[in-house]
Amino acid sequence: GPTRKMPLTASAMDFFQLFVPDNVLKNMVVQTNMYAKKYQERFGSDDAWIDVTLTEMKAFLGYMISTSIHHCESVLSIWSSGFYSNKSIALIMTQSRFEKILKYFHIVAFRSSQTTHGLYKIQPFLDSLQNGFDSAFRPSQAQVLHEPLIDEDPVFIATCTERELRKRKKRKFSLWVRQCSSTGFICQIYVHLKEGSGADGLDALKNKPQLHSMVAKSLCQNASGKNYIIFTGPSITSLNLFEEFEKQGIYCCGLLSTRKSDCTGLPPSMLNNSETPQSRGQYRIRMKGNMSLICWYNKGHFRFLTNAYSPVQQGVIIKRKSGEIPCPLAVEAFAAHLSYICKYDDKYSKYFISHKPNKTWQQVFWFAISIAINNAYILYKMSEAYHVTRYSRAQFGERLVKELLGLEDTSPSH
Repeated sequence: GPTRKMPLTASAMDFFQLFVPDNVLKNMVVQTNMYAKKYQERFGSDDAWIDVTLTEMKAFLGYMISTSIHHCESVLSIWSSGFYSNKSIALIMTQSRFEKILKYFHIVAFRSSQTTHGLYKIQPFLDSLQNGFDSAFRPSQAQVLHEPLIDEDPVFIATCTERELRKRKKRKFSLWVRQCSSTGFICQIYVHLKEGSGADGLDALKNKPQLHSMVAKSLCQNASGKNYIIFTGPSITSLNLFEEFEKQGIYCCGLLSTRKSDCTGLPPSMLNNSETPQSRGQYRIRMKGNMSLICWYNKGHFRFLTNAYSPVQQGVIIKRKSGEIPCPLAVEAFAAHLSYICKYDDKYSKYFISHKPNKTWQQVFWFAISIAINNAYILYKMSEAYHVTRYSRAQFGERLVKELLGLEDTSPSH
């Protein structure tokens, strides 16, 4: 749960600033003004540009975040006369001023000579965000490694033409998270560029176990020695990785796929489906030290690799139509924790910022901001402030937008 007690009067902005404090926003102001100056020295002066202020930067973020609540495809719709126009917030800043800030917006204006990382323009922000996640929240023992649902707004996909879809650029990165499975709080973000040059680029490791093993190790670098139980999908699950994690005091439970997983070191007899028909709930087990390989049957064979649960402990899967199906405890635990993450995706993925810039670092930035707001809401729901106001996720987002735009007094509400 949360590591600090927030006051009853804490606002949406207070929770958001646990992860994006004023010093980070002030840095954005400095870097944006530096970039604007550099750009104009190179391409000619821009008479319409005035250095951005902290108040304007907050308003700029507020406009962007508003697209996560109203799901407008373009943030500029706010100033239009169409369906997504929003007269109540459009008056805070003119459209031309917003577009100028958007043109020059930067987090790192200059590339240092030592920098080789493709995400150098956003890495300081990601590091600061990670520090905020680590200091504000203690995760539960059970956690999940997965790729969160950050795809396009389904309403837009359903209404746009094939030509519009083709015009939209595909993401050039993959985003993975380590997530507390009992609260949904995202503890760690890992971004991997698809066009990375060299041996560790995503293209070089495409569909290879090394990539997913590297992602898992990066996500769990702060988890060693804490007896966490990490749940993984088929692409990450492997005997070598689980044994390596066990040495670090991290325990695992993963779904295994003969097609997607690295099955090195696993007995072939457990990977082949038996020809004799089996009844639902039957299972076979093979062990090596603390590691168990479970083959469980339920309208198909499901294989699990775990060193976190005893294979002899019994669990049960409850289905609405067929009732209770017996299974090992590891299978029951895996199903429970994964279903929670599915619920999280259903609830929170629709609140990702809709703005889709062309620059990869900006795409990562807006995804990271969206995750920070979702985390802020989770902390708000676990605080005493929630029992005073009880905002839904959409209401929390609206309050945050108004506070960033200076439309809401953040003092206690009466």
